[in-house]
Amino acid sequence: MTDGHDSAYDGLLEHHTVTDDSQWAFGTDFEDPLAGVDTTIPDGVDARTLGAYCLMLGDDALVYSHRLSQWTSNAPDLEEDIALANIALDLLGQARLLLARAAAADPDLVPVLPVGSPVPPEDALAFFRDESAFRNVRFVEPGNGDFAVTVARLLVFSTHRLALLQRLATSSDSVLSAIAAKGVKEVTYHRDYAARWFLTLAHGTEESRRRLLAAMVLVWPLYDELFRTHPVERTVAEQGVGVDPATTADEVHVVLEQVFSVSGIDRPDVPPTGPVSGGTGRDGRHTEDMGRLLAELQVVARAHPRGLW
Repeated sequence: MTDGHDSAYDGLLEHHTVTDDSQWAFGTDFEDPLAGVDTTIPDGVDARTLGAYCLMLGDDALVYSHRLSQWTSNAPDLEEDIALANIALDLLGQARLLLARAAAADPDLVPVLPVGSPVPPEDALAFFRDESAFRNVRFVEPGNGDFAVTVARLLVFSTHRLALLQRLATSSDSVLSAIAAKGVKEVTYHRDYAARWFLTLAHGTEESRRRLLAAMVLVWPLYDELFRTHPVERTVAEQGVGVDPATTADEVHVVLEQVFSVSGIDRPDVPPTGPVSGGTGRDGRHTEDMGRLLAELQVVARAHPRGLW
């Protein structure tokens, strides 16, 4: 080796003090994602309700991000592997900002951790809540299935989320407005990516079309829940900071029908999945898949609550 080192990596730790993290790609900690942002609660808005709403949207993004990340190294080819990983990262970024906003609006949402645990609020919300405390729609919980199932679910979810974010960009809450404006650009790509693959599978081989039709039957039962209005969503919509998901239904319907028409595919005729004990994902009622997903998502953090990464 050169420069007097036996290994090319020997010099990485030289000439750096204990507090100098410049040799690391990302440093050793993370700044507050809302640092420098005006987090003042708008006049006439209830902080606890705003926090609950941000938790809902953040949980949607967090859970689906983790689900999509499971394609890493498992996708049909390298290009799709990278594409799905990038979509997952986009959603994870949205989740971090939304969970941070939830914690800032209502600190009581954040789980109480052991003294000395170096966990920021958004991480505490992601890793240390039990299943019943999550407020995501059930649509994002089921396993990925094959590639056709992922394409069908991503098309529906991204079409729904894009319509929601476009409306949320005019929120009177400056944080939600900024998150939505950035998210619109990201989710537009997510929707277009899924739509292109939907069309490709529909007009590909007999097998790809068969799988896509089967995927729609699996995905569709939880479709209606995306537009079911929770009391929190109704309140924030009335206060001008959030969106009533029911108001996006017609737009989402039109976009999906355009994709279905070009693909030569009809909406599946399957009954919707009803509430569980009178509630849905927004109420903390989840599918069996949710528990297994959280076990994988949270295992390291729960095993080492005082860990530094």
